[in-house]
Amino acid sequence: MAAIEKRVFDEPDATSDAIERMLREDVGIGGAQFTRVTVQPGWRWSEHVRPIVQTESCQVDHLVYMLSGRMAARADSGDEVEFAAGEWGHIPPGHDGWTVGEEPAVWIEVVH
Repeated sequence: MAAIEKRVFDEPDATSDAIERMLREDVGIGGAQFTRVTVQPGWRWSEHVRPIVQTESCQVDHLVYMLSGRMAARADSGDEVEFAAGEWGHIPPGHDGWTVGEEPAVWIEVVH
């Protein structure tokens, strides 16, 4: 019989601040993986991540729930969407992303 589990992001399985202006905190529970991502004002994927991964645009498929702040994404096709606290978003591979405004953007990412 499976046990009931409880986790908090304040006690993550792993953290990473290797990318400037970005903190990732990973938690696994119930066989699923979740990441709390915090990006500071001025963060932009094409500026802070592209030099590391060396792809023209982000090739990760994101499923996110915004906790606070605002974040925008622009698909390679030109479509652009802004996300705010309380909103779910699906951002398919082939995009750029950035913070909007002067406060950090924080979201939960469902790793799938």
